[in-house]
Amino acid sequence: MPSRRPTSLLLTLFGVLFLTLPSSAIKFALQSHRYPPAKCIWNTAHTNALVIVTANVGPGSGQRVDVEIVDSSPQKNVYLHKRNINDETRLAVTAHADGEVGVCFKNHLDDVPAHEAATKSRIIDLDVDIGADAVDYNAIANQESLSGLETEMRKLEGIVKEMVEEMEFLKRRENDFKARMVLSTNVRVQNFAWFTIVALLALGAWQIMHLRSFFKRKYLID
Repeated sequence: MPSRRPTSLLLTLFGVLFLTLPSSAIKFALQSHRYPPAKCIWNTAHTNALVIVTANVGPGSGQRVDVEIVDSSPQKNVYLHKRNINDETRLAVTAHADGEVGVCFKNHLDDVPAHEAATKSRIIDLDVDIGADAVDYNAIANQESLSGLETEMRKLEGIVKEMVEEMEFLKRRENDFKARMVLSTNVRVQNFAWFTIVALLALGAWQIMHLRSFFKRKYLID
C-alpha cells in the first residue's frame, strides 16, 4: 500500500495542472461577404512561445477562406497570411513579444445572387495550442526512447516551466503598473501644488487690490 502513494500523488498533481490549463478550441460559423471583416480569436502568449494553429474548414461553394496570424504588440506583427485554406490546415509560429496572438479569418464571397449571400457561411473548427501544449511529446518520446512515465514527467516539466514564466510575466506587469501609478501620482501632486500656489497668489493680489480700494474710499490713504 505505501508504494502506491507516490503514484497516486503524481496522478493527482497531473490532474490539477492539466485542469488549470485553459481550453483553446472553438467551433463557429464564418459568414461570407464580398468585403469580409476579419474575425479574430485571441490567445495570450509570451515571447518565444510556440503557437500551433489547427484549423478545419468545412465545405462551402463560392467562398474563399483566408487566414492571418497577428499579435497585439505595438509593432502589430504579422506572422503569416495564407489564402484559400480548405479541410485541415496546420500552422506553426513563434511569438515575438508578450501579449496576445490572434488567428484572423476572412470568408470572401464569389459572384453569387444577392438573395443567396446571406445564407453562405463555412464552419471553422479551430484549435490553438501554445507553449507546452504545442510540443509533440509523442515525437520526443519516440526520438529519445522515453517510457510512458518519463514522457508524462517531461510534459509536467514543460507545464511547470510555463507556469513559472507566467508568474514572472505577471510580476513584471505588476512592477510596471506600480511604476506608472507612482509617476502618475507624482505628476498629479505636482500639478496640484502649482495650482495651489497660483491660486494663493491670485487671491493675495485680489485682497491687496480690494483693501487698497476700501482704504481709498475711507480716505485713509491717497
